[in-house]
Amino acid sequence: MNLLDYLIPFAFALGLLILVHELGHYLVARRCGVKVLRFSIGFGKPLIKWRAGRDGTEWALGAFPLGGYVKMLDEREGEVAPAELHRAFNRQPVGRRFAIVAAGPLANFALAILLYWAIFVAGTDELRPRLALTEVNTPAAAAGIMEGDLVLSVDDEAVRSWQELRWALLRHALDNRRIVLAVRTIDDLTTTRALDLSGIAVDDGKTDLIARIGLKPWRPPVPAVLGKVAPEGAAARAGLLSGDEVIAVDARAVAEWSDMVSAVRASPGKPLSFTVRRDGRNLTLEVTPDAATDNGEQIGRIGVAVAEPLVGGASMFAKVSYGPFEGFAKAVRQTWETSVLSLQMMGRMLTGEVSWKNLSGPVTIADYAGQTAQLGLSHYLKFVALISISLGVLNLLPIPVLDGGHLLYYLVEIVKGGPIPERIMEIGQQIGLVLLAMLMAFAFYNDITRLISG
Repeated sequence: MNLLDYLIPFAFALGLLILVHELGHYLVARRCGVKVLRFSIGFGKPLIKWRAGRDGTEWALGAFPLGGYVKMLDEREGEVAPAELHRAFNRQPVGRRFAIVAAGPLANFALAILLYWAIFVAGTDELRPRLALTEVNTPAAAAGIMEGDLVLSVDDEAVRSWQELRWALLRHALDNRRIVLAVRTIDDLTTTRALDLSGIAVDDGKTDLIARIGLKPWRPPVPAVLGKVAPEGAAARAGLLSGDEVIAVDARAVAEWSDMVSAVRASPGKPLSFTVRRDGRNLTLEVTPDAATDNGEQIGRIGVAVAEPLVGGASMFAKVSYGPFEGFAKAVRQTWETSVLSLQMMGRMLTGEVSWKNLSGPVTIADYAGQTAQLGLSHYLKFVALISISLGVLNLLPIPVLDGGHLLYYLVEIVKGGPIPERIMEIGQQIGLVLLAMLMAFAFYNDITRLISG
């Protein structure tokens, strides 16, 4: 993938989310009779601008694209003609001001619901929630989970895909309690497994939550036959060819592809003796895996892909779709649960239970935008929906400068029966700018650290 493969999906997603957010403010402001002076996507000097509408609203595209704003008629920002005082934002009842400010984040939630609904109704090919164990001494092994168990529900909540299972386990891990999985065994028997998540930390900064539970997706056996061999990889340098069947690594028999992968991952920079079958003859070649970083862990890679399609691969995937009404209900629930989980994770960051390294900035978001776009439209739209929810939640935080800070002011105004003094609001704005700058700086730092560490 080149740089444009990341930048184009990122720019489209960011532009769409900002447009929807600001349209929320704009449409409700117009509905409340407030005059809108400018609608801008981006900050700074306008690169493009034009006027439209009966009020002559200026529409602009700013030079700095990470945000946008709707500028309304307001006595605090300039002189207002007496004939238009009734259209000034600051002259509106507190209920209208509250609605105008809240409309931006709510528009982002509405977009997420719409995208999820479209995905759920259209349907996608999903990995089945069929389980395989990673290690013996794990909560999954203690629960008696068997290789090939197909999860039907988690605490009576139906799951139809591996992604839904991951999501359910993540939410329940926050509660630190025992849950019940209903499963169908490889022998087609329906039973339950009691899985204890009380000792599982949501974030240990090193390994994936599902791996710590002791689970991974079940896969049918795949022969260790090499497909594409990367020209610059360790396998090519050692003389391995497409079509070679690996039968042993360091004199240990290789029954399937995963056996070879495990040996290679565990040996970055260490020579391995590969015994392969080629044209009916056995050959021995020395292969030294290149060192790479995966999720903070150094692993080995040799630059090969599997040759054979998965035997029984159809049993791994299923078409998951919902009716219009069921899909809409699921979309609303998904948006709500994601919002709640985002707030819970933020709270745990503040208490130190979750690492601040999980905070991401525009570089990481652009990376995921490019990756999901390559995976397909449904994956990309899920990514856009997730970022839309994150933007909505972030803007509702009670931090001055953000929409949530203004909403907090209005709530105080409703309770005390009058507006907050201008001086207090000015101090709040300054504090909010500092907090926001610190948050952005930390996110950029995490982005840079991820780039350096690979």
